[in-house]
Amino acid sequence: MKRALITGITGQDGSYLAELLLEKGYQVHGIVRTLAMADPDHRLWRIRHLLGDLVLHVASLEDFASVSRVLSQVLPHECYHLAALSYVGHSLEDDLQTLRDIRSTNWILRALREHCSDCRFYFAASSEVFGRAEESPQTERTPFHPRSSYGTSKAAGFDLTRIYRETHGLYAVSGIAYNHESPRRGFEFVTRKITSQVARIRCGRAKDLILGNLDVYRDWGHARDFVRAMWLMVQADRPDDFVIATGRASSVRDFCRLAFAHAGLEYEQYVKSDATQYRPADDSLLVGDSTRARTLLAWKPIVNLEQVIQEMVESDLSLEQSKNV
Repeated sequence: MKRALITGITGQDGSYLAELLLEKGYQVHGIVRTLAMADPDHRLWRIRHLLGDLVLHVASLEDFASVSRVLSQVLPHECYHLAALSYVGHSLEDDLQTLRDIRSTNWILRALREHCSDCRFYFAASSEVFGRAEESPQTERTPFHPRSSYGTSKAAGFDLTRIYRETHGLYAVSGIAYNHESPRRGFEFVTRKITSQVARIRCGRAKDLILGNLDVYRDWGHARDFVRAMWLMVQADRPDDFVIATGRASSVRDFCRLAFAHAGLEYEQYVKSDATQYRPADDSLLVGDSTRARTLLAWKPIVNLEQVIQEMVESDLSLEQSKNV
């Protein structure tokens, strides 16, 4: 039985990836923080239904001895490094915490080299590495120009992964993933902020939705499709980096229109734009060209944006309506 280790297993992507790997017959291990085990109802809610099938290890990714201990015990065949401070807004406010993620990535790669150099490693990069992109859509050859400490940490992690592949011979790959959503998305993200507020308005518990720039364009997919791409990358005969994207650019305004319409509402009556919430990088058009992944990995997204939004709105409506019970 193959063993897989997931960092960030309690997050959106980690939970979907754990489901996928369990379905494929893996023994799935995950690294969690002490806080998660002390408050499982709050911290482990995304994997609550899987707890009986997972092996969780308490460790700190900021401590090499802690990371090394887990890897020497598990000796995974595959390691998926998804853990990071993943919200760009937070990284703009606390860049020091975000940049610690670079060291964590280095610790994992170093421990893999020492204890299980045959393990296949996946690093979760991000479209934020492109920042102010010189071209659109972006490909694997587009130069990096990050505009946040989050994007900088992902660019550094990408380079560390490449260095361990080219210099130390590890099977190490990076997936440059564009925005991907689901009902398990955190409430701090604009997509979940929209769908959760739609549900509150529909249930009479809110009157409006305040957002920043409504004309920001992003490439949105479903997390379930994206973790499938992660797995396919690790199964390839030779290690390589890939853009994971739908190739469709939609605006925040488009997202609002579709979300409110699904609840039978007109977004113009409820959504307001607040210029104080604009970000410096809002003018970047981030949309990916995943031709190489589609050609070499036989991957393609299955869930379109309308279906993503429908699933999220329905989930948030159920959550909001359950408060009446």
